[in-house]
Amino acid sequence: MTLPDRPLRLLPRWAAALLLLLTALACVWSGPAITARHLEHDADIAKRTQLGERPDMDLYSSIDTRVAAGEDYYHVAAELQRERGFPTSPFVTIRTPVLAWTTALWGAQGWRIIAVLLWAANIFAWFAVLGGQARKPERYAAALLAGYFGMLTFFEKIALSHEALAGLMLSLALALSFRKAWWAALALASFAIALRELALPFLLAWGAVALLAGERRRLVGIAAAIALLAVGLAFHAAAVAAVCLPGDLHSEGWLGMFGPSLPFYGIDVTTLLVLLPHGIAGPLIVLALLGWLSLGGRLGAFASLWFAGFIAATALFARLENFYWMGLFVPAYGVGLAFAPRALADLVARVSRSAGTSPRTASPG
Repeated sequence: MTLPDRPLRLLPRWAAALLLLLTALACVWSGPAITARHLEHDADIAKRTQLGERPDMDLYSSIDTRVAAGEDYYHVAAELQRERGFPTSPFVTIRTPVLAWTTALWGAQGWRIIAVLLWAANIFAWFAVLGGQARKPERYAAALLAGYFGMLTFFEKIALSHEALAGLMLSLALALSFRKAWWAALALASFAIALRELALPFLLAWGAVALLAGERRRLVGIAAAIALLAVGLAFHAAAVAAVCLPGDLHSEGWLGMFGPSLPFYGIDVTTLLVLLPHGIAGPLIVLALLGWLSLGGRLGAFASLWFAGFIAATALFARLENFYWMGLFVPAYGVGLAFAPRALADLVARVSRSAGTSPRTASPG
């Protein structure tokens, strides 16, 4: 099955008009929505601080220090989470040991160097891989946007952020996913999921697009990776169960139902968009998603499914303090802004075109 380039050109006139209207409404809504989430989150942080709670990164730093000193990861993690009032069940409340083990091997400085290398690789990769689908100005814009949205790389505590490190890997994997080096993309994505299991939908989205495109080798590789990761997570669950105690706290669950304002807020605060007024940052977040929807082809379909699907899942299930999940998008999500002008042009062209004109006969832009 061939996935069309620039799919917005193929929309019926009414659908293009509806998407334009929804985009305009979302742009107007997004700024105040992000402001409301900022205020709510600041109030939540103040409340937690008064109760004596400490940031998650303090917990991860303590765990890494003790694991580097030779202690067992699972006993240390369970003990510290118990002491600090964190739940230890279900098993996903205790992170996989990958970050702690690798930090013990090459230290936090090693992770900082790796993060910078991944950031630079993203900049070059996004310019290179768009050669067949984008004009040169769009390719330069994509590279610049990858650099801009990836500035979280230089965050002082990047080595403690499972999501940010995984996001840098997933972004590079997305860029390479339908190139000859797809096996490298699969390795990067698998390591990112081992680091933060929340990223598993990335492979599911890739597998769905590979299935539609009839790419059997990629599909087999993705299925094998998912199977291996499932085995690893089963071992992780068993190890967590072995260190839990009857009186341990259980997570309150994940059914926040905060709507899209929460993932939009998460994208804002995990990128340099946080430096912009919310009335500007919000519409840019909306237009980035629209840009990805307009790209088309296997890459555009994969990116759209991954970003839109994870935004929907976060809107439904994340709690207020889970905004940092959106670090998994950094920096690739922002690359979609490079295609926002073509998205708007395609939609306007469809709406303004006479009803009797077929999209198949429209001249290419």
